Amino acid sequence: MEKARFYLTFSITLLITTICNAQSNYKTIPKDFEKLSGSWQGSLTYLDYSSGKPYTMPADIEIKRINKTNKFVFLNIYPKEASANSIDTITISTDGKYIDKELVKSRQKLANGLIEIITEELGKDGNDNKRATIRHTYTLGKTSFNKRKDVQFVGETKWIKRHEYSYTKKPSS
Repeated sequence: MEKARFYLTFSITLLITTICNAQSNYKTIPKDFEKLSGSWQGSLTYLDYSSGKPYTMPADIEIKRINKTNKFVFLNIYPKEASANSIDTITISTDGKYIDKELVKSRQKLANGLIEIITEELGKDGNDNKRATIRHTYTLGKTSFNKRKDVQFVGETKWIKRHEYSYTKKPSS
Protein backbone atom coordinates (compact mmCIF):
# COMPACT_ATOMS: atom_id res chain seq x y z
CA MET A 1 0.00 0.00 0.00
CA GLU A 2 2.85 2.39 0.86
CA LYS A 3 4.46 1.79 -2.56
CA ALA A 4 1.20 2.49 -4.36
CA ARG A 5 0.78 5.78 -2.46
CA PHE A 6 4.38 6.75 -3.32
CA TYR A 7 3.89 6.02 -7.06
CA LEU A 8 0.58 7.87 -7.11
CA THR A 9 2.12 10.94 -5.42
CA PHE A 10 5.14 10.78 -7.73
CA SER A 11 2.92 10.46 -10.83
CA ILE A 12 0.72 13.41 -9.83
CA THR A 13 3.79 15.57 -9.10
CA LEU A 14 5.32 14.65 -12.46
CA LEU A 15 2.06 15.42 -14.28
CA ILE A 16 1.68 18.83 -12.61
CA THR A 17 5.33 19.70 -13.33
CA THR A 18 4.94 18.68 -16.98
CA ILE A 19 1.76 20.75 -17.39
CA CYS A 20 3.36 23.81 -15.77
CA ASN A 21 6.49 23.48 -17.91
CA ALA A 22 4.43 23.06 -21.09
CA GLN A 23 2.44 26.19 -20.29
CA SER A 24 5.54 28.26 -19.57
CA ASN A 25 7.23 26.91 -22.71
CA TYR A 26 4.38 28.22 -24.86
CA LYS A 27 4.71 31.68 -23.33
CA THR A 28 8.34 31.83 -24.51
CA ILE A 29 7.37 31.47 -28.19
CA PRO A 30 7.41 35.26 -28.86
CA LYS A 31 10.95 35.36 -27.42
CA ASP A 32 11.89 32.41 -29.63
CA PHE A 33 10.68 34.29 -32.71
CA GLU A 34 12.32 37.54 -31.52
CA LYS A 35 15.67 35.77 -31.86
CA LEU A 36 14.92 35.28 -35.57
CA SER A 37 14.90 39.02 -36.26
CA GLY A 38 17.27 39.88 -39.07
CA SER A 39 18.25 38.70 -42.54
CA TRP A 40 18.41 35.07 -43.59
CA GLN A 41 19.54 33.42 -46.81
CA GLY A 42 18.49 30.00 -48.02
CA SER A 43 16.21 27.93 -50.18
CA LEU A 44 12.69 26.66 -50.64
CA THR A 45 12.09 23.06 -51.63
CA TYR A 46 8.50 22.24 -52.48
CA LEU A 47 6.55 19.30 -53.84
CA ASP A 48 5.11 20.01 -57.28
CA TYR A 49 1.78 18.18 -57.05
CA SER A 50 1.49 18.05 -60.87
CA SER A 51 4.79 16.21 -61.41
CA GLY A 52 5.09 14.69 -57.93
CA LYS A 53 8.73 15.81 -57.80
CA PRO A 54 10.49 18.24 -55.44
CA TYR A 55 11.76 21.55 -56.79
CA THR A 56 14.35 23.77 -55.03
CA MET A 57 14.85 27.49 -55.54
CA PRO A 58 16.74 30.26 -53.71
CA ALA A 59 14.72 31.98 -50.98
CA ASP A 60 15.70 34.67 -48.50
CA ILE A 61 13.76 36.18 -45.63
CA GLU A 62 13.83 39.31 -43.45
CA ILE A 63 12.12 38.94 -40.08
CA LYS A 64 11.10 41.87 -37.88
CA ARG A 65 9.08 42.10 -34.69
CA ILE A 66 6.47 44.84 -34.75
CA ASN A 67 7.44 46.98 -31.75
CA LYS A 68 6.91 44.95 -28.54
CA THR A 69 3.83 43.13 -29.87
CA ASN A 70 3.46 39.43 -30.59
CA LYS A 71 3.36 40.21 -34.32
CA PHE A 72 6.22 39.42 -36.69
CA VAL A 73 6.67 40.48 -40.30
CA PHE A 74 8.23 37.97 -42.70
CA LEU A 75 9.48 39.55 -45.93
CA ASN A 76 9.90 36.62 -48.34
CA ILE A 77 12.41 37.31 -51.11
CA TYR A 78 12.96 35.01 -54.08
CA PRO A 79 16.16 36.24 -55.83
CA LYS A 80 15.42 34.49 -59.13
CA GLU A 81 11.65 35.01 -59.08
CA ALA A 82 10.95 38.54 -57.80
CA SER A 83 7.28 38.33 -58.84
CA ALA A 84 6.81 35.73 -56.07
CA ASN A 85 8.12 38.05 -53.31
CA SER A 86 5.59 38.46 -50.51
CA ILE A 87 5.04 39.80 -47.01
CA ASP A 88 3.44 37.72 -44.26
CA THR A 89 2.58 38.82 -40.75
CA ILE A 90 2.16 36.21 -38.05
CA THR A 91 0.57 36.81 -34.67
CA ILE A 92 1.35 34.72 -31.62
CA SER A 93 -1.47 34.60 -29.07
CA THR A 94 -0.80 36.10 -25.64
CA ASP A 95 -0.78 32.66 -24.02
CA GLY A 96 1.49 31.30 -26.77
CA LYS A 97 -0.94 28.53 -27.68
CA TYR A 98 -1.61 29.77 -31.22
CA ILE A 99 0.46 31.07 -34.12
CA ASP A 100 -2.21 32.80 -36.20
CA LYS A 101 -5.04 30.22 -36.16
CA GLU A 102 -2.70 27.24 -35.81
CA LEU A 103 -2.75 25.39 -32.50
CA VAL A 104 0.72 24.94 -31.01
CA LYS A 105 0.98 21.17 -30.49
CA SER A 106 4.46 21.26 -28.96
CA ARG A 107 7.48 23.40 -28.18
CA GLN A 108 10.66 21.68 -27.17
CA LYS A 109 14.37 22.22 -26.95
CA LEU A 110 16.13 19.55 -29.02
CA ALA A 111 19.32 17.75 -27.96
CA ASN A 112 21.32 19.91 -30.42
CA GLY A 113 20.09 23.11 -28.70
CA LEU A 114 17.59 24.08 -31.42
CA ILE A 115 13.98 24.95 -30.55
CA GLU A 116 11.25 23.02 -32.36
CA ILE A 117 7.70 24.36 -32.48
CA ILE A 118 4.96 22.29 -34.13
CA THR A 119 1.55 23.72 -35.05
CA GLU A 120 -1.51 22.17 -36.68
CA GLU A 121 -4.72 23.40 -38.24
CA LEU A 122 -7.49 22.06 -40.44
CA GLY A 123 -7.50 23.51 -43.93
CA LYS A 124 -7.35 22.70 -47.63
CA ASP A 125 -4.38 21.82 -49.82
CA GLY A 126 -3.46 20.35 -53.17
CA ASN A 127 -4.49 21.11 -56.72
CA ASP A 128 -8.06 20.07 -55.95
CA ASN A 129 -8.28 21.90 -52.59
CA LYS A 130 -8.88 18.76 -50.52
CA ARG A 131 -9.53 19.01 -46.78
CA ALA A 132 -6.43 18.25 -44.76
CA THR A 133 -4.61 18.65 -41.48
CA ILE A 134 -1.75 21.07 -42.08
CA ARG A 135 1.28 20.84 -39.82
CA HIS A 136 4.03 23.47 -39.64
CA THR A 137 7.32 22.62 -37.95
CA TYR A 138 9.53 25.57 -37.04
CA THR A 139 13.12 24.74 -36.11
CA LEU A 140 14.90 27.78 -34.68
CA GLY A 141 18.55 28.35 -33.86
CA LYS A 142 21.07 31.19 -33.61
CA THR A 143 22.31 30.66 -37.17
CA SER A 144 19.68 28.37 -38.71
CA PHE A 145 15.93 28.54 -39.25
CA ASN A 146 13.71 25.98 -41.00
CA LYS A 147 9.99 26.05 -41.61
CA ARG A 148 8.40 22.88 -42.92
CA LYS A 149 4.82 22.24 -44.04
CA ASP A 150 3.41 18.71 -43.97
CA VAL A 151 -0.09 17.77 -45.09
CA GLN A 152 -2.32 14.83 -44.20
CA PHE A 153 -5.44 14.66 -46.34
CA VAL A 154 -8.70 13.69 -44.61
CA GLY A 155 -9.13 9.91 -44.71
CA GLU A 156 -5.40 9.31 -45.24
CA THR A 157 -2.80 8.16 -42.72
CA LYS A 158 0.29 9.28 -44.64
CA TRP A 159 1.84 12.73 -44.18
CA ILE A 160 3.16 14.49 -47.30
CA LYS A 161 6.06 16.96 -47.07
CA ARG A 162 4.58 19.92 -48.97
CA HIS A 163 7.51 22.32 -48.65
CA GLU A 164 10.47 23.34 -46.53
CA TYR A 165 12.32 26.61 -46.17
CA SER A 166 15.92 26.30 -44.94
CA TYR A 167 17.79 29.45 -43.94
CA THR A 168 21.18 30.49 -42.59
CA LYS A 169 21.59 33.78 -40.72
CA LYS A 170 23.37 36.50 -42.70
CA PRO A 171 26.17 38.24 -40.80
CA SER A 172 25.25 41.68 -39.42
CA SER A 173 26.69 44.58 -41.40
